[in-house]
Amino acid sequence: MTENASHPPRTIWVGFLLFFGLMALAFLFWLAQAARIQPLHVLGRVADFTLTNQDGQVTTLADLTNHVWVADIIFTRCAGPCPRMTGQMKSLQDKLPVQSAAKLVTLTTDPDFDSPAVLKRYGERFGANFNRWTFLTGSKAQIANLAADSLKLSAQPIKPEDRKDSADLFIHTTIFVIVDKHAQLRGFYETGGDGVDWKNSVQAKILRAVHQLENEP
Repeated sequence: MTENASHPPRTIWVGFLLFFGLMALAFLFWLAQAARIQPLHVLGRVADFTLTNQDGQVTTLADLTNHVWVADIIFTRCAGPCPRMTGQMKSLQDKLPVQSAAKLVTLTTDPDFDSPAVLKRYGERFGANFNRWTFLTGSKAQIANLAADSLKLSAQPIKPEDRKDSADLFIHTTIFVIVDKHAQLRGFYETGGDGVDWKNSVQAKILRAVHQLENEP
């Protein structure tokens, strides 16, 4: 027997059902992805700066224009959170896609000691790719202008009488900040402390933010 010619074959109805089922699944997936995307509001602008990188080369804001970048502040003699933070920045470096143009920037709060050569050795110790990751030093005023005024990365020297040891020189923030391609500050991410899950939470948020900002106009 043949199927009634006035009705579409059963296989066509099955095909329609499969098609609309897949469309519904795709829509639900899109909704789930959209729900994960958090708006990254503009929190301020990064002012122009002139600092020196680990190779002794002058670095200005223009060198980072058209790049999304993540920044922190540390000092190489630090025995507290700085090695952890630098390890986390290395982890970001390793997780960024090869095709990403994002940059990583580490500022020192100890320019009297952290010369370009010292910063380069420090970066090499952590496996820094200097094509992506830049270490910056300069005068205290120059660093403060970028770190505190533009990036909201605070650092304060500890009085000699209050130091616990010879490496206990500064109190500084342990956050990473993210800047968009137009030199606008777009996010703060705490990297340490109680309840902070770097690998499964903070790092994932930063990587999503980088991807989101790189896809902005």
